Amino acid sequence: MTHIWLRAEQRDNEERTPLTPEGAAALMAAGMRVTVEQSAQRAIPIEGYRAAGCTIARAGTWPDAPRDAIILGLKELPEDGTPLPHRHIMFGHAFKGQHSGEALLARFAAGGGALYDLEYLVDEQGRRIAAFGYWAGYVGAAITLKAWAAQQAGGICPSAGTYPGKDALLADLAQDLGAHRRPSVIIIGALGRVGTGAADLCTAMGLPQTQWDQDETSGGGPFPDILAHDIFLNCIFARPGTPVFVPREALAADRRLTAIGDIACDPGSDYNPVPIYEAATDWSAPVRRVHADPAMDVMAIDNLPSLLPLESSLDFAEQLLPALRALDRMDAGLWARAGGTFQSAMAQRRL
Repeated sequence: MTHIWLRAEQRDNEERTPLTPEGAAALMAAGMRVTVEQSAQRAIPIEGYRAAGCTIARAGTWPDAPRDAIILGLKELPEDGTPLPHRHIMFGHAFKGQHSGEALLARFAAGGGALYDLEYLVDEQGRRIAAFGYWAGYVGAAITLKAWAAQQAGGICPSAGTYPGKDALLADLAQDLGAHRRPSVIIIGALGRVGTGAADLCTAMGLPQTQWDQDETSGGGPFPDILAHDIFLNCIFARPGTPVFVPREALAADRRLTAIGDIACDPGSDYNPVPIYEAATDWSAPVRRVHADPAMDVMAIDNLPSLLPLESSLDFAEQLLPALRALDRMDAGLWARAGGTFQSAMAQRRL
């Protein structure tokens, strides 16, 4: 019997989950066993899982789970160096040469376990089958709008925290905007998941918006239209050949632009299309002011969907559930592809 063990997340402010009680019930109906750890911060209370018939375990007990259990989570494991003998499903951030990723792979090598990274869980065309992109775009647009509103009041964006739902977020934004005019927004990458979420937030708030995608940026710039908007939302994944959208010299240029939401958030990349800041921002300080007069604030939070943990969990879990139903066939299909990516990474580290 396939045994899925949903662990409690230990990262601060991480309330999301990749499995709902309804999803757990569907897996058990298909003949699987589901164990769920208690969690003080999960957006979905443990009572729902208990009512669905899941086995309930104490938080953090997954290292003692049966060796054939598949440990399901989202974000990083505790960095305690212990060997990892289980099969884990999570975002490992370990296959692109990250320093912390090397340490994680060493733990799998020591324990004999395996990592099925959610980022590399793809269909036959190489497309990810589950992603948080829509809600990253939605929340990223919201926090950038809060930054612009704070500028109008002569301040800087205050700290951020989770919302019980998107209606609460929209109400908070409406209060921030008050009688201010509605700012103009340009979204690049508007046709993707992230850009769609950003556009939907802007539409909900009645903001005039310009939507660009590859056709509008294929010429390579410069892009004076970006500087003519109040807010710029970058929703594209940086890769070789990505043009620079806002160069450093734009800070001193004649511009209307005063707030950037770098929702893609890749300041360490050689291909960063917004090279006017050097590090991600966080919940305590959502923006970095990179120029004073006129102001330029950059929002670059790397875990935006966590600010709307319930909606983002429900969406992601629904996308992931068909794959979880296939866990009894891990030697085929998308699980075999994800396992092959892990094995390739392990082979590469031995070279």
